[in-house]
Amino acid sequence: MIRTLFSILFVVAVGAIAVAPVTGQRRDSMTEAEIELVRNSQDIDKRIDVLTKMLDRRFGALGIEVGGWKQTDKGKEEWGEIRTGTKSELLLDIRAIFQKAIDDVDDVAMHNENTLTQNKTEGLLFPKAVRSLAAAAARYLPQLKATLEKTTDEKERGLIIASIEHCEAILDSVTKLPPETKPEKKKGKS
Repeated sequence: MIRTLFSILFVVAVGAIAVAPVTGQRRDSMTEAEIELVRNSQDIDKRIDVLTKMLDRRFGALGIEVGGWKQTDKGKEEWGEIRTGTKSELLLDIRAIFQKAIDDVDDVAMHNENTLTQNKTEGLLFPKAVRSLAAAAARYLPQLKATLEKTTDEKERGLIIASIEHCEAILDSVTKLPPETKPEKKKGKS
């Protein structure tokens, strides 16, 4: 009797341990193709462009029109399949991608002396990247607010609120940049 009880407990314990990694797996916010695109985008403006397109893809997968980039069949090879998932999973992806973009910009700003010359905060690419991210955040913010109003699930609301806060922080950060200067056009010979 005791031996049978221990056998049953042993089987249950082994089963629980075997299942634990499967149920505890976390979803990565990027597909393998997207990870490669980010990895290959070392200039901050290109990286922000890639992350913004990833956000556009997630909003598209949710059926939310944000007026951004739309993947064509031609881009399918480079970008891979459109990410699918539940509404909560896609909102989690959006929040994580926003955080990645903010972290990348902050990382360049904090490590300015060690950064690639073209990515330095006083260079041309850093302000361009921040302004590009802010333009995207301005597109996303109204749609996130409208989605928040229609959402009743508390987890989803929390993810949307976090993304709204990211958008607002991004929009605030662009005000700290020096005024945008346009390069002068060279005059042709008379």
